[in-house]
This record gives sequence, structure tokens and C-alpha cells, in this order.
Amino acid sequence: MRFASPLVRATLLRRYKRFLADVHFEDGREEVVHVANSGSMLGVSAPGAQVWLSRAATPNRRLPHTLELVRVGNALVGVHTGRPNALAEEAIGAGRIPELAGYESVRREVPYGRASRIDLLLEAPGKPACYVEVKNVHLKRGRGRGGAAEFPDSVTARGAKHLEELSRMVAAGRRAVMLFVVQRGDCDLFRLAADIDPVYAAAFAKARARGVEALCYGCKIGRTAIQLARPLPIEMAGEMAGEMPLETGPLAD
Repeated sequence: MRFASPLVRATLLRRYKRFLADVHFEDGREEVVHVANSGSMLGVSAPGAQVWLSRAATPNRRLPHTLELVRVGNALVGVHTGRPNALAEEAIGAGRIPELAGYESVRREVPYGRASRIDLLLEAPGKPACYVEVKNVHLKRGRGRGGAAEFPDSVTARGAKHLEELSRMVAAGRRAVMLFVVQRGDCDLFRLAADIDPVYAAAFAKARARGVEALCYGCKIGRTAIQLARPLPIEMAGEMAGEMPLETGPLAD
């Protein structure tokens, strides 16, 4: 996924009211920008951080800039929660998620369950429909390269509801997949942040026992593009699921 236009560099002053942030541009201007992230943004919202912003295609939008990337140490981290669905759809179409290969069509935001919408619905003749819920991951506690990406970064009752909906799809004979997209390239595995939301962790374990599949992929992050890059093993109750990933380089800036 390439950004439609070059990102603009700025310095984060503060993030507040969930969807707003103040930034300082290199030319001295200060501006309120849109933050497309309803979580706590734990670890990726420190005042003084270098950030990159996209500009809205609509010239009259009230907040013309949207927060896209935050530099944390030596890593660029994607914080726009609207990006993972597009990243996943692109990767599926390009065959970069072997576990989700073999489907002829991909539809987004399809109504299902109890007043819910599935992020991606994969369909093909002769195969059960595959319901894919996509979650953005940007939390990493600990410094340096390597270590675990974690989800969620705040309590998410909505996330627990999605797990229950996926379980119902499995019970109805469909396939259901929870896909975690880690918008950073400095993690080697994924685990649930059970200390932040034990209810979600319990719901995840219950859904897995009912047949909901779980996948996690890390990304290559650059200032011109983001791309789903490599599978990350999922740590579950002290055990590892999945193969250790191969090392990949960063995207060219």
C-alpha cells in the first residue's frame, strides 16, 4: 500500500480526545490533526516524537492532516487503524498470506452476525466462506529490535464481541480467522496483553478452542509505503504457535 501523496514530517506535541493531536511542523506552524485510532496508543504517543502525516484528498476537510507514522527509537510505527484492512486485502490478492489463498473474491465490511460487519469475507465455489476479522497492532513494551508485539493496548469490549461473532460462524460451518496486523517491523512474535484486558484474553482463548483461527503478520514500514511482510509466531499460554519468521529488510524511504 503506497501513500497517495508524500507524507509530511512534524513533531507530536500531544494526543488528546482520542481522535485529535497537536503537532509542530518544520516551518514553525502548529496544527490540530486527525488521529484515526481509538485505543490508548500506549508507547506511540510521547510528546516530542517525530511523526509523519497524510494530507486529505478533500481540500475542505476540517482537519486536513491525519497521523500515519510515529518514530519510536529506530522504528517507524503505523498508528492509523484504517490501514490494516487494505494491507490485508492487498496481501491476500498478492498471495502473501498462504493461509488465506484459494479464494476467488474478497468483500469488505459485509454485514453478519448480530449487527456486526466482517472486515473481509473470502469466498470461492465449493469452499466454506471465510470470515476474517483484522486487528491493528502497534503496542510493543520493551526497547530495541525483537521482542513481542501485543494486543490490545486498552480494554476492548468490541474486540471480545468480534471473537464471539467469529465463534458463531465456525459453529455454522464457516471458516473464521482473526488476523493481527503489526504495523511495525521490530517485533519477532505476538502475544495478547492479558494484563491490559484479561476479558479479551479469555475470550480469545475461548474462541480458539471453538475453532477460530489466529494469524499474525508484521509489516515493512516506510515513509512512502506499508506492506504486509512476514508471519509472526503467536505466543499462547507460554507456548508458541507458528514458525519463526525469516528476517526481512525495511522498505526504502
